[in-house]
Amino acid sequence: MEIDFGKSGGLVPAIVQDETSGDVLMLGFMNVHSYQETRRLGEVVFFSRSRNKLWKKGESSGHVLKVRDIRVDCDADALLIRVEPIGPGVCHEGYRSCFFRSLDQDGEWRVNAERRFAPEDVYRAPAPLGEGK
Repeated sequence: MEIDFGKSGGLVPAIVQDETSGDVLMLGFMNVHSYQETRRLGEVVFFSRSRNKLWKKGESSGHVLKVRDIRVDCDADALLIRVEPIGPGVCHEGYRSCFFRSLDQDGEWRVNAERRFAPEDVYRAPAPLGEGK
């Protein structure tokens, strides 16, 4: 079976799910190269649409996603990647899951989880050249 990277401009959505709890942790996109790197490394590598490059989840935070199972949907154009998450969370806002808001009956978005880490402590901008050590 071949994954159909051609349908959406070379990218397929990749849903990341905690293998133990079943919680959906995040959604990212993969191209052929990020998919190949994910398989080679055994850790999730995405294609960043905003930066137009590959990025390994956890490269700045250390919160990596160890691949335990990769599944493809019936159309071969979407992936479900079951992982062992390493670290307190995957969300850049400090939550375990990127899906930490729920729509309530009043039509308002409410936070449905506790923040697990302080993003400013994890995602520090690198010091400009010549500064820092």
